[in-house]
Amino acid sequence: MQKTSYARYRFPPVIIRHAVWLYFRFPLSYRDIEDLLSERGIEVTYETIRRWSLKFGLGHARKLRRSRPRPDHSVARIAFAEAVWWRPGKIVILRQKSRVLADSRR
Repeated sequence: MQKTSYARYRFPPVIIRHAVWLYFRFPLSYRDIEDLLSERGIEVTYETIRRWSLKFGLGHARKLRRSRPRPDHSVARIAFAEAVWWRPGKIVILRQKSRVLADSRR
């Protein structure tokens, strides 16, 4: 993956990253982010934040997804059985419903 280039931008990379992070991390509009930054003394238009989000947002969203914790197990249902796998790949629990019960209900 290529490193993001912030060359030829008026604002430092820290401000651009923070604005993009706010947009993708919280349910805020561009104008809300504009207001938050103006309270800190940074005059940026909502259109500039929109452009930053379109240009730098995809890479930032990928980083956020990668940093989320993953579950330790997964559950799969196959026919009448339910199996739980833990990370090492072993089946820890295998529960099977009675086929007799399932057939008798028909």
